[in-house]
Amino acid sequence: MGNIFQMSWLIPVLPLLGFLILGLGRNAFSRSVTTIIGCGSVLISFIISALLFNEIVGGSIAGNNIHFFDFLNISTLYIGFDFKIDQLSGLFLLIITGIGFLIHVYSSAYMKEEPSKDFARYFSYLNLFIFSMLLLVMGSNFIVMFIGWEGVGLCSYLLIGYWFKNAAYNKAAQKAFIMNRIGDLGFLLAIFWMIAKLGTVSYDEVLSAENLARLTATDITGITLLLLVGATGKSAQIPLFTWLPDAMAGPTPVSALIHAATMVTAGIYMIARANVLFSMAPITMNIITVVGLATSFVAATIALRQHDIKKVLAYSTVSQLGLMFLALGTGAYTAAIFHVMTHAFFKALLFLGSGSVIHAMSGEQDLRNMGGLKKSMPITHFTFLVGCLAIAGIPPLSGFFSKDEILAAVFSKNSVLYYFSLIIPFLTAFYMFRLYAMTFLGAFRGTDEQRHHLHESPLAMTLPLIILAILSFVGGWVGIPDVLMHGGHKLAAFLEPVFQKSNLMAKSHEISHATEYTLMILSVLIAVAAIVIAIRRFAYYSKNSEEAKSIGKFLENKWYIDELYESIISNPLKYVAAFMNNMIEKKIIDGVVNGTGKLVNFGSRQLRWLQSGQVGSYVLFMTLGLLLLLIIKLFM
Repeated sequence: MGNIFQMSWLIPVLPLLGFLILGLGRNAFSRSVTTIIGCGSVLISFIISALLFNEIVGGSIAGNNIHFFDFLNISTLYIGFDFKIDQLSGLFLLIITGIGFLIHVYSSAYMKEEPSKDFARYFSYLNLFIFSMLLLVMGSNFIVMFIGWEGVGLCSYLLIGYWFKNAAYNKAAQKAFIMNRIGDLGFLLAIFWMIAKLGTVSYDEVLSAENLARLTATDITGITLLLLVGATGKSAQIPLFTWLPDAMAGPTPVSALIHAATMVTAGIYMIARANVLFSMAPITMNIITVVGLATSFVAATIALRQHDIKKVLAYSTVSQLGLMFLALGTGAYTAAIFHVMTHAFFKALLFLGSGSVIHAMSGEQDLRNMGGLKKSMPITHFTFLVGCLAIAGIPPLSGFFSKDEILAAVFSKNSVLYYFSLIIPFLTAFYMFRLYAMTFLGAFRGTDEQRHHLHESPLAMTLPLIILAILSFVGGWVGIPDVLMHGGHKLAAFLEPVFQKSNLMAKSHEISHATEYTLMILSVLIAVAAIVIAIRRFAYYSKNSEEAKSIGKFLENKWYIDELYESIISNPLKYVAAFMNNMIEKKIIDGVVNGTGKLVNFGSRQLRWLQSGQVGSYVLFMTLGLLLLLIIKLFM
C-alpha cells in the first residue's frame, strides 16, 4: 500500500512531463515519437491509477492525504500542496486517465495529416489538459482544486482554438474562456469567504463538524451559491452553457475529451466533494434542481433540430449534465457520480464515432449529407449504435442503470418533479436515433466524391471505439439496483464513506419494489417509443423533407439564446465601452493628461522671458523677492 500511495504524485506529473517534453521539442520530434511520449505518459498514469484504485477497493487506503510542500504558510493561513486519495478521487482518476488514454490513441490516427510540429503541439496540449484535470480531482483543498480548475480552462482555450488561423474557431475559444471566467469568479469568491470565516480551505477542515458549526445559515448558503456559479460555468448549465456547443470548433478528439471525461464533469465533482456543505443549504439545492432540469430540457429540445453531427452530441452533453445536476439537487450524489462514469463511456464513444464518420466523409459534418453509412463502416456503425442505446437508457446497457437511479431519486424526493423529468429520456432517445438514422440508415445523400472516399477508419481509431462500446455495455453493472440484485450496487457501497453524512441528512421517501419496477418499465417504454418514432421518421430522410417552420425554426436557432445574450449583455456593454472610450477616456482622462502637458509647456514658454541676460533686471527681481519675504515674515 505504502509504495503505491507514495507513488500517486506520478499520476499527474507524468502527463506534465509529457507536455513539457513535447512542447519544448515539438520541432524535433517525428509523429511516432510524439505519439509514444503523449500516449505513453497517460498510459503509465492509468496503470498507477488502477493499482491505486485496487488498494482503495481493498480498504488499505481510505481518505488519506499526502503532503508535498507548503503552498502558503503565514500566521493566519496555512495551505498545503496536498493530495487527497479516497474513493471519489480514485474513481475519477480511472475515468480521466482511462478515457484520456483512449482519446490519445484515437488522436494519433485522426490528426495524422497535421505537420509534425503541430502534431506535437496538439499532444502537448492534451497532456497538459490531463494533468490539470488530475490536479483538480486529487487536490485535498479548494486552492489546489482551483489551480487545476483554471488549468483545464486554459487548455480548453488552447484546444478549441487549435486551428488558430480560423477566426471563427478563435472566437469560439475566446467565448469558452470568457464564460468560464465568469463562473471562476464565483468559485474564487467562495474560497475567500471560507478563508475569512474559517481560516482554512482544506476539505477535511472546512467540512468538519466543528467548522460547519461556526458557519451561519447565511454563510453556508452564500458559499454554496458562489460555488454553484463556478460549477455552472464549468459544467455548462443555464445561463453559462452556450460556450459548450461552440467548443465543437476544436478537433473531434478534443470534443470527446472536454465533453466526456474531463472539463465538464469538474463542476459535478466539486459539488460532490463538498456534499456535506451543499446538503446543509436547502435553498442552493433547490436552485441546483431547477437549473439542472431546465438545462436538460432546453438542451434536449435544441438537439432535436441540429444538423451538425457534433452539435447534436454537444447539446446532448449539456442535457446529460443537467440530469447530473438534477441528481445533485435531490441529494442523490451517488447517482450523479454514477452517471458521470457511464456518460464518460458512451459520450466518448459517440464523439469518437462521429469523428470516424467525419473522417470517412472527408470532413463533412452535416447530417443531411450523410446516410447509408452502415455498409461502408460496420465497426463504427455497430459501436455507435451501442452508444445510442446506452444514452437512450435501454437495458442492460450502462445508461439505463444510471439514468434510472436518477429518476428514482427524483421520484422519491418529489413525484411532481419526476413527471416533468420523464420528458428528458424521451427527447434523448428521439434526437439520438434521429442522429443515428440520418447517419447510418437509408440512402447516401453525399457527393459522388464522398461516396468513393467512404471507408472504415484505421485500427487506431476503431480499437478505442470497440473498448468504449464494451464499457458502455457493461459499465453500468457496478450499479445494479437492489430491486434487481440484492447487493448489486457495488458503486454505492464503494462511495458510501464519501457521502455518508449527506445520506444521513437526506429526507427522501423510500419507494416500494413494485413502484421501482413501474418506474423502470415506464422509462424504458418511453425510450423505446421515441426510438421507434425517430427511426420511422428519419430512416429514409430526404433533404427536402424537414423544412424548419415555427417551433422547428425556433429550436434550430437554439432558442435564440445567443442572440438574446448579444442584445441584453454584449451590445449594451459595447455601447458603455464606446461611451467610456469617447467621453471618459479621450475627453476627460486624456484631456487632463494632455492639458497638464500643454499647461507646463505654455508656462515654460512664458517664464523663459525672465532669463533676459540683463544684470539690472536680476538685481531688481532679487530686491523684490527680499521685500516679499520681509512682508510675509512681518504680517503673515
